[in-house]
Amino acid sequence: MNEFEARIRESFGRQTMMQTLGAELAKIDAGRVTILAPILAGSLQQHGAGHAGLAFSIGDSAAGYSALSLMPEGAEVMTVEMKINLMAPAVGDHLIAEGRVIRPGRRIMVVAADVWSVTADKRKHVAILQGTMIPV
Repeated sequence: MNEFEARIRESFGRQTMMQTLGAELAKIDAGRVTILAPILAGSLQQHGAGHAGLAFSIGDSAAGYSALSLMPEGAEVMTVEMKINLMAPAVGDHLIAEGRVIRPGRRIMVVAADVWSVTADKRKHVAILQGTMIPV
C-alpha cells in the first residue's frame, strides 16, 4: 500500500457519514478514487429510489479523496463548493461513485465524480458532480 492510499483509508475511516451509509472504498489510484454504497432502506427518497443525498455524499467523498491522493503528505482535504446534476433515479442494489481530479493546483483542485446505480451487471449513470477542493 502506497503512502496516499494509506492516508485516504485512514481519513475515510474517520468519516462517520460514510459508515452510516455503508459506503466503502473500492479503488484508489493517483487522482482517482471509487466508492461503493448500498442503497439501503434508510437512504431512500419518497418514490423508492436512492436519495440524492446518498449520491451527493459518496460523489463528494470520491472527488475529495481523488484530490487528497495528489496533495502533499500531512495535508487533508475539504470541499469548497460542489454542484450536482441528477440525471436519473438511483434505482438498483448499490451506487458507485468514481471521483477524479480535473485540474490539480497548489491552492485549489477542480474535481468531478460520476455516480452510477448498479443492479446485477447493469450500470446506469445517475449523477455528475463537479467542484473545488482545498488542502487544509
